Amino acid sequence: MKLRALLAMPELRLEVVVGDDAGLDRPIRWVVTTDLLHPGRYLRGRELILTGLVWRSGPADSETFVRALADAGVSGLAAGEFALGTIPDDLVDACRRHRLPLFKVPEDVAFATVTEEVVRHLSGARAADLTAVLDRHRRLVEGTGLGAVLDLVGRDLGMRCHVLTATGRLVAGPRLPDADAARLAGAFLRAPRLPEYAAGLDASIFPVGEGARSRAAGWFIACEGDFADWPAERRALTGELAAIVALERARLDDRLSDEGRRAQEIVTAVATGGGGLGNAGELERSGLAAGVPVAAVAASGRDGTDAGELRTVLAEILAGARPMVGLVDDEVIALVPAPAGDDVAGAIEDALNALAPGLAGGGAAVGVSGIAEAPDLRGIVEEARQARRLAATRSSPVCVVRHDELATHVLLLASVPDDVREMFRVRLLDPLHAYDKVHGADLVRTLETFLRHSGSWTRAADELHLHVNSVRYRIQRVQDLTGRDLSRLEDQVDFFLALRLG
Repeated sequence: MKLRALLAMPELRLEVVVGDDAGLDRPIRWVVTTDLLHPGRYLRGRELILTGLVWRSGPADSETFVRALADAGVSGLAAGEFALGTIPDDLVDACRRHRLPLFKVPEDVAFATVTEEVVRHLSGARAADLTAVLDRHRRLVEGTGLGAVLDLVGRDLGMRCHVLTATGRLVAGPRLPDADAARLAGAFLRAPRLPEYAAGLDASIFPVGEGARSRAAGWFIACEGDFADWPAERRALTGELAAIVALERARLDDRLSDEGRRAQEIVTAVATGGGGLGNAGELERSGLAAGVPVAAVAASGRDGTDAGELRTVLAEILAGARPMVGLVDDEVIALVPAPAGDDVAGAIEDALNALAPGLAGGGAAVGVSGIAEAPDLRGIVEEARQARRLAATRSSPVCVVRHDELATHVLLLASVPDDVREMFRVRLLDPLHAYDKVHGADLVRTLETFLRHSGSWTRAADELHLHVNSVRYRIQRVQDLTGRDLSRLEDQVDFFLALRLG
């Protein structure tokens, strides 16, 4: 923005007192209001200075003030008549001597109005210029990384931006506290529409790319401030920035790398029992060296959750362990280096529950195997797949089944047809659910607690914070409603299984 642009702002009505064509072509970097006689130490050059002349106690002060501005490299001076009623001749003469353009600000125009208009035009001009820079970056410098681009935005617009994944992992941008990253990710996942302003974090959240159905598989940009207050040029800039980030994300897609393609080959070979596992050196380079404990993970989406997006989600969740992830038909298979003590299933379950608001479709069913060592991996993949099939029979949108559940009665339940399982559950539990809904009696919870404590009245009463007689009364009501006898082992087993199916 140049000084002469001030004359094209009718709301300001500025008048040129000193200045020729060359002087009015000076650029404005910022606008500063000051009434200090010696303001030079606070100036960096190319500012438009606004002053009410309060600093002037005599004619000599004009020379001192103007010389300080000229030495600092300011672009121009705009003076109001508020303090003196007029612009003194000594100030005009000093501006001519130092070739500093001087404007007169009308008495009824506040400096705040001048500042607001100049800043608004500066912001729009900078955003437009920066958009062109970013467009050149996208076309000519693709693939050099996002850090320099975000630095450019921060330096030229004074707007800090971050690129994050849906898990809250910082991809690029200034350091961010983990808690703030998690809150931004939560806002991204739960926003009814995007862009979204997160008021508590004073950040506007923009999606990266529009192709994904599941936000849980996506990246997003978080920029300081409320986008609703931005000029159109800055909003356009954010769209250009999102396009650059999308290009960088595509470049970093592990499925396109040699390592990612090799991971797909190995996962396919292990899952199908085919050849192609490679030699020990290849396995070691992939992170699956002999002697390294490995867990297998199998995952599938529910009700239309895209398998490719679920693969991306699982790879992101497990990124710290450097897993080998691939797709076999519509099932995601991951081989995860798992040193002793690593709770792979727990980490996946916690992450998927956090990501659940951003999972399109019905969620995910996941199975996690025990531990084996490369190259003996076929068994744990089959174990993970069996656990995944069991998870798919359960109603929870996000369900993670561990390998140790495969040795219990639940594996038998998984082999029973769906309609038979549902009929069994409804016949036993629906009378209790209906009674609880009407009377608030908590019979189902009481029954579950009673069975978990192997029919101990005392332990069940302690957990429920009830008197033993209250537990006895509730269990009697369960028996009356269902016609079963909970002193019989057979009826206890039936209720236990029905509760597991629910």
